Amino acid sequence: MSTPGQLRRAIRQRRRNLDPDKSLACARQMAQHARSVHAILGSRHIAAYLASDGEIDPLPLMQMLWSLGKTLYLPVLAPFSVRKLWFAKFEPGDPLVYNRFGILEPQRRRLVKPRDLDLVLAPLVAFDTAGNRLGMGGGYYDASFAFLAARRYWYKPHLYGLAYDFQKLPAIRPSSWDIPLDAVVTEMAVYVAHD
Repeated sequence: MSTPGQLRRAIRQRRRNLDPDKSLACARQMAQHARSVHAILGSRHIAAYLASDGEIDPLPLMQMLWSLGKTLYLPVLAPFSVRKLWFAKFEPGDPLVYNRFGILEPQRRRLVKPRDLDLVLAPLVAFDTAGNRLGMGGGYYDASFAFLAARRYWYKPHLYGLAYDFQKLPAIRPSSWDIPLDAVVTEMAVYVAHD
């Protein structure tokens, strides 16, 4: 049985080995699937990410969302929050800078708290159909959205993962601090989480 670290390495390598044309085709197909998701179309303030390390590229989906008048945000490593993300508004052409992990983020710093978003489109390394997500291992998304675990009635923001279909695993054993996804959108399908 593979450890989470071994799984991360194998899937990340498979992502990085994808042919660029195949990767772009998958990103476009994923965006088409997202067009049918009510939670995506019904949200106004949506966080996304810029692809790195072979992640599926959300840019085709982001372009569609901008065309629908949605306000998009990117994660920012806030210096005043340990292991938590804040979010900065992002529009095409906005200047970007590299953070300490070598990931691009908006240069401007009018930050939004995670609880102020309607929907978060999150990257991931692996997922299962119960909404469990294997991330990069830093716990940033789990720490940033831990407040969702304490809510009983109001579940905003919705958390949707974006991935290649080959990143789906039969089951992922969650840790006590893991925050589950509501759904995952791939180039093949929309997987709504179920227990």
